Amino acid sequence: MIYMLLPAYNEEKSLDQLLPKIDQAFKEDMKLEYHIIVCDDGSRDKTAEKLAEYSKILPMTIITHVINRGLGETSRDLFEKAAELSNDEDIIIRMDCDDTHEPEFIPGMINKINEGYDVVIASRFVEGGGQEGLDSYRATISKLANLFMKFFFPIKGLKEYSSGFRAYRATAIKHAINTFGNQFIQLKGLGFTATLEKVVKLKIIGAKFAESPFILRYQQKQSESKMVSSITTFGYGTLALLYHWPWGGWRTSYKNVTKLHDKE
Repeated sequence: MIYMLLPAYNEEKSLDQLLPKIDQAFKEDMKLEYHIIVCDDGSRDKTAEKLAEYSKILPMTIITHVINRGLGETSRDLFEKAAELSNDEDIIIRMDCDDTHEPEFIPGMINKINEGYDVVIASRFVEGGGQEGLDSYRATISKLANLFMKFFFPIKGLKEYSSGFRAYRATAIKHAINTFGNQFIQLKGLGFTATLEKVVKLKIIGAKFAESPFILRYQQKQSESKMVSSITTFGYGTLALLYHWPWGGWRTSYKNVTKLHDKE
């Protein structure tokens, strides 16, 4: 079973584009069983109504936040629900709900998971990857953010840190939640920091990472950007401090945790 996680905030325009593509990709192209878990994070448009309609024809679980809580809390709830529903052999895929992530790239990610990796990031920076529709400002900010992350949190072979389009072995997510509990995503209120924090926490427990080619199609985005650059930048700095603080920090606090592959 493939569990698809979708964080949704004011995405009524995107759902009619994205959900049919996901359904076709699994039923017709990959012929794999799938289930969507979507969190409506306090949307003020018709996202809730759209999801209710699609839940009648697609395999879907809907989580509802009455008020907007942000990506951190939304991600926490999505991953906890996926850990609850999934079996160890299942795969969890998280993608954006704004139609900039195409389901056509999912088979490459699944193949990497089947090769033995625990986390596969859909990457713009490997052969076959790229990005379309980003203006020079956004492209530069994205590049600088990834350089920052690679410097402070080096992971062999990893070039793409900021993409939220990722596949996870269900056992890796279950082990991370069992290890960190509610602290798996600790910096919940700091914008898109949660996207990087999951990588850092999975690195701590010894997950094996890989990348798969992906083309970001930003020109297909139907909704307004939710990223607040100042908050996310502050979050990245906070995360680096928490991890590298020389008198303790996460490296010391979690150095004796059971590693993911110690159980094998």
